Amino acid sequence: MILAEVVRSGFVESVHHGSVVVLDAAGKVVAAAGEVAAPMFPRSSNKPLQTVGMLRAGLRTADPADLALISGSHFGEPFHVARVREILSAVGLDESALRCPESLPLSENERDIVLRDGRGPERILMNCSGKHAGMLATCVANGWPLDDYRDPKHPLEVAIAAAVTDLVGEPIAATGIDGCGAPVFGFSLTALARGFQRLVQAPPRSFERLVADTMRADPELVAGTGEDDTRLMRGVPGLLAKGGAEGVVAVAIEDVGAVALKVEDGAMRARMPVLMSALRRLGVAAPVLDDLATVPVLGGGVRIGEVRTAW
Repeated sequence: MILAEVVRSGFVESVHHGSVVVLDAAGKVVAAAGEVAAPMFPRSSNKPLQTVGMLRAGLRTADPADLALISGSHFGEPFHVARVREILSAVGLDESALRCPESLPLSENERDIVLRDGRGPERILMNCSGKHAGMLATCVANGWPLDDYRDPKHPLEVAIAAAVTDLVGEPIAATGIDGCGAPVFGFSLTALARGFQRLVQAPPRSFERLVADTMRADPELVAGTGEDDTRLMRGVPGLLAKGGAEGVVAVAIEDVGAVALKVEDGAMRARMPVLMSALRRLGVAAPVLDDLATVPVLGGGVRIGEVRTAW
């Protein structure tokens, strides 16, 4: 189904197909489009669920805010990198233990600084290094091998897969390798939305609620300064958000509902306009929804159109 359209000078020049599901506070599907029951890879939207799996397996952090970084896709700002080092140092490791690929920061400003300083891609700058640091810390807590912690058959990944299955209430339909080299689990958009809803509606002090609360308390650790996930969690009280590559995003608000969507061609620019439309269907109102409802289309450096929802 067409979810978004790209308008240039009043002319619709492109469209984005995809799927989206909206759940009410009771977990009932109240609106949907596309293939919401078919398996898909949530990519980094998996991360909060994976963090719960780490906690169930014995992960403990010196600072609860570390869980926000472990659940996030950080943009490589100095405070992100410093906290990854602290997570590793607390369990006697350093960044050489990371098995995520070398990368430059997602933040364009930080990327420019790294290159200007004569440096290059580093594992700790990769947006998933927080998750990998959490995985390593979980392995240390259990005495599990460190070198192959990304292997789907490793005890860590088996434990995480069991937790994800429990949280989404649906069997994992496929296990792939994510961009960071760790497993990514496939299940339906509806299951993803229900997993996020379970996090925000869990009892206080439960592992599920701890992940949701730390992400919402420190959204800059989840993404970065001014990034979409950060802006959403700052702008809508109680909202939990985590985006993923290839046009995925999931959100939930306690006693309101949850949304999960995937843009079929993986276009990231279409996510926010569609998500804002879905949140309005749940009665959510906040200035940030207006701010993110369209994405500018430029011509000669001037806004001459927009990416907008068509759903």
